[in-house]
Amino acid sequence: MKSITFKLLALTVLIFAISCKKKTPPPEPAPVKPEPAATQIEEPIKPQVEETTEPEDLDKIDLSHIKMDDVYFDFDQATLRDDARATLNRHAEILKANPKVNVLIEGHCDERGTEDYNLALGERRAERVRSYLQSLGIGSERMRTISYGESQPKAMGSDESAWSQNRRAHFVLSLR
Repeated sequence: MKSITFKLLALTVLIFAISCKKKTPPPEPAPVKPEPAATQIEEPIKPQVEETTEPEDLDKIDLSHIKMDDVYFDFDQATLRDDARATLNRHAEILKANPKVNVLIEGHCDERGTEDYNLALGERRAERVRSYLQSLGIGSERMRTISYGESQPKAMGSDESAWSQNRRAHFVLSLR
């Protein structure tokens, strides 16, 4: 019985000693260097750069340098005069060059006529300007109209000099 106990004890110690032995990782294989082909000339790899246009930071656009003059109308009219068309042609170029700029077109009238009549006339004037700019290629989504009728005169007075300055379309710019 002593011999069996001794043999079991010896076997246990042997198994324990083998399992506690420090294991070393197998050696790493040596790197294999491919041999260059004699007929191929290797060109350096050029990184591919995609041309992208990053949107301009809206805070960097300065609207104060964009000047859009008022256009003027004859008494009781919403038709565009030749001078108004020339001004609007320049405005269209400005808007095309600044695609992030939107415009509010305000229609104004002189003090003659009723308040309701002047609001309607101011709206017709603003819409006529909007339509003309749209015909020159400016997207309708960039333009809004509003009529102030006679409520916001540019010039004070009750004579033709003041009235001619108040019959106008005025432009207010904003960023998209």
